[in-house]
Amino acid sequence: MTKFLLAVHVIAAILAIGPVAVAASMFPPAARRALAAGPGTDALATPHLLHRICRVYAVVGVVVPVFGFATASEMGVLGSPWLIVSIALTALAALVLAALVLPAQSALLEGSAASGRAARLAMATGVFNLLWAAVTVLMIVRPGSTTGA
Repeated sequence: MTKFLLAVHVIAAILAIGPVAVAASMFPPAARRALAAGPGTDALATPHLLHRICRVYAVVGVVVPVFGFATASEMGVLGSPWLIVSIALTALAALVLAALVLPAQSALLEGSAASGRAARLAMATGVFNLLWAAVTVLMIVRPGSTTGA
């Protein structure tokens, strides 16, 4: 059962978190280009699509921690420090996405192009991606791992 839960957890992370990270990273430059093109053009089609990808996959991404908790429980490592740090970083990444990235994307799409908004969005997106990179490293290296890696 552990192998099944771990497989679903890893596949869900790749298929759910990966698209959010890529689409969120592509959004700021696409939004800048769309804003520069001005109203009445099809330039907003790409940022709208990227925002939709971020929203949909953010919801799908809930599967990742659900199967992560199930896997950790099955492995008996719920109290391990590396897992607790990973959980905290995952929660922080979700908070950055929900409180900073998605609202900023929506604001840019609605035309609230305050000075520097795209730059702040790019920074928040970078923080989101760095948090996920840290979680990924912790999941692979796992201090105290019995894999010998």
